[in-house]
Amino acid sequence: MFSYLKSIKKRDPAARHYLQILLFYPGVKALFWHRIAHFFYRMKLKLIGEMISYFVRMVHGIEIHPNATLGKRLFIDHGMGVVIGETTVIGDDCLIYQGATLGGTGKEHKKRHPTLGNNVMVGAGAKILGNITIGNNVKIGGNTVVLRDVPDGETIVGPKGQVI
Repeated sequence: MFSYLKSIKKRDPAARHYLQILLFYPGVKALFWHRIAHFFYRMKLKLIGEMISYFVRMVHGIEIHPNATLGKRLFIDHGMGVVIGETTVIGDDCLIYQGATLGGTGKEHKKRHPTLGNNVMVGAGAKILGNITIGNNVKIGGNTVVLRDVPDGETIVGPKGQVI
């Protein structure tokens, strides 16, 4: 837990102390409750997991499906409006800003949400849609729409998700 708080303090210049992060960062609280919801969902108590997820969305404005797989030290900064879909997989040390969506594009019952590598930054309002893979150390600009795989180390910007 301490390494998690330390990683947030390192990435957020507004974080003055660890107690502030624990008490006032909605992303931290949403991730805490997601871990519990994920446990229940995996134990075939899906309704309990979905209820926890629902209440977190109502209180913090962050919707994380209880079946989503989240890596270590994920930081959801500000968080309002963030949506993380059911089959999403997120690597370690990722940063997601407010209003970002990691969503699906269809109604199929298999993997339909994105996979993010390690150390990925998703800008405010970005939309990453479909069963695509975002490589390690990728930066996705604000309001960018990504519909295709992105290789390691790229920076993606613009409404059509262009590499720069």
